[in-house]
Amino acid sequence: MNGPFPPHDPGHVPVMLAEVMDYLAPHENARYVDGTFGGGGYARAILASCNCQLWGIDRDPTAIARGEALAPAFPAGQGGTRLHLLHGGFADMAALLAEDGVTKVDGIVLDLGVSSYQIDEAERGFSFRMDGPLDMRMNDTGPTAADVVNTLPEEELADIIYHYGEERMSRRVARAIVTARAEAPLLRTTELADVVRSVVRPDRSGIDPATRTFQGLRIHVNDELGQIRAVLEQAPGLLAPGGRLVVVSFHSLEDRLVKQAMLHAAGRVPAPSRHDPRAMTERTGPTNFRLLTGRPIRPGEEETRRNPRARSARLRAMECIAPPSIAASEPAA
Repeated sequence: MNGPFPPHDPGHVPVMLAEVMDYLAPHENARYVDGTFGGGGYARAILASCNCQLWGIDRDPTAIARGEALAPAFPAGQGGTRLHLLHGGFADMAALLAEDGVTKVDGIVLDLGVSSYQIDEAERGFSFRMDGPLDMRMNDTGPTAADVVNTLPEEELADIIYHYGEERMSRRVARAIVTARAEAPLLRTTELADVVRSVVRPDRSGIDPATRTFQGLRIHVNDELGQIRAVLEQAPGLLAPGGRLVVVSFHSLEDRLVKQAMLHAAGRVPAPSRHDPRAMTERTGPTNFRLLTGRPIRPGEEETRRNPRARSARLRAMECIAPPSIAASEPAA
């Protein structure tokens, strides 16, 4: 991309923007999808880089409202806009695009982290650093985090915190939550954070002891891993030849799903053993996709200094190199 990036919204700092643009490689008259529109950081840069069309998807209605305010900055002919907004989860990407008459695109970008807006708005209940209602929903429907912590059995709470939050003290945390809610429901973010901190001590990482519990609850409330699995199944089939999928993830659970999906699309499977003399992955046959990143790309020191939220980011990318083979997909007679 030539020239500087357009200024981003001060409420949202797009993570690894330069790297995303390098791997996505936007070009004239192409179609792109930002499956996690959020603050519009990637969308703004893509649309400013060339004369292209972009579809922004987000299940958060406030993100769609921000996009509608941004759309006039990228006009198209006859009073239209090059930014098209679709309200819904990226797990429904193929269906949402089909409703807009789009079946193939030249690039898809996904930022699997929580939007800076969601973290910084206390009333959304994502942050343990600010007092707010214990909500954590990315949209405005379904059970809240308060519903989860105040109703689920102790064992189920411990499993959620352990598997999704990767908290080793999950059983201790779940027990403390159940004890606390017996006296009064936990309805505020600071109340839950204090309960967690009472049983989980700070470690050398400097990360707040409540971080992993809040992560686990957020992932559960929003079915984030299920959403990721669904979009990774659909995305390869939406790419036109030469189209690219670029995904930025923020913790090992997300990155593992992205890695496995891309290896599968590229026709590779893990070698039987890490002691096997063969390569780390071996091919299973012809494929229409190639990996652009052998290992995840990490943000540079300067970015993590300016934006600490980027420190755990990992970028992976792949490219469609041929149209899908109809014959290969048909069952044998």
